[in-house]
Amino acid sequence: MISQLIKVSACAILAIVTSAATLRAGELQVFAAASLTDALKEIAPAYEDASGNKLQFNFAGSNTLTRQIQEGAPADIFISADEAKMDGLQKAGLVLEDSRRSLLSNTLVVVIGANSTLKLDSPQELTQPAIKRIALADPKGVPAGVYAQQYLETVGLWDALKDRVVPTENVRAALAAVEAGNADAGIVYKTDAGISMQVNIAYEVPADKGPAISCPVAVVKGSRDSAAALAFLKYLQSEAAVTVFKKYGFGIHQ
Repeated sequence: MISQLIKVSACAILAIVTSAATLRAGELQVFAAASLTDALKEIAPAYEDASGNKLQFNFAGSNTLTRQIQEGAPADIFISADEAKMDGLQKAGLVLEDSRRSLLSNTLVVVIGANSTLKLDSPQELTQPAIKRIALADPKGVPAGVYAQQYLETVGLWDALKDRVVPTENVRAALAAVEAGNADAGIVYKTDAGISMQVNIAYEVPADKGPAISCPVAVVKGSRDSAAALAFLKYLQSEAAVTVFKKYGFGIHQ
């Protein structure tokens, strides 16, 4: 389905959206994982210009966004950094099931400060004495941290490293901790490392060795304008949007 949608030209989708906008323009509340910040901010202007609808973004950890939606926060679209958070909302009847799509994929990397002299040729080298603090998005609930813990458990390193973990609010906060020198290393998404000039990728987790990272999107039940929300969801699968996602290093679900 998604591969077919991607083939639909951005112009065709925007024509549909623009036509709908002549009947009603408004504001869509888009709740999105922090890792999508830069890509969505770049995608937004073209969509807004064509549709007449404004996009109001709420970027945070997917666990925080899920809780906000459960508590009744006004949201039209939810883009999660993992399938589990979306599963929870779907089971609670809080998203339109027919609208749900697996949109993007990602991979994990180990980052160090740009001026760091650390060498990491394997994940096992995270145990070296020089690495005292490792920044992760909170593995108790934030998808990036959950993925990181899963990976460290898979390679048999979690028990050795868990006391060094500095949990942060979301993946961007983990990245910031390394940038600021408050952590010796961090495990973040490759897409987040790619937008920072203050960190280097010390080790990239092979896609076939790391957790399957999947970012789904759905329209929130109770959206004040579900038609406009569905149109934006379709636009996220258009060639124009896919080009931006790829620019930032995201994989595209087919």
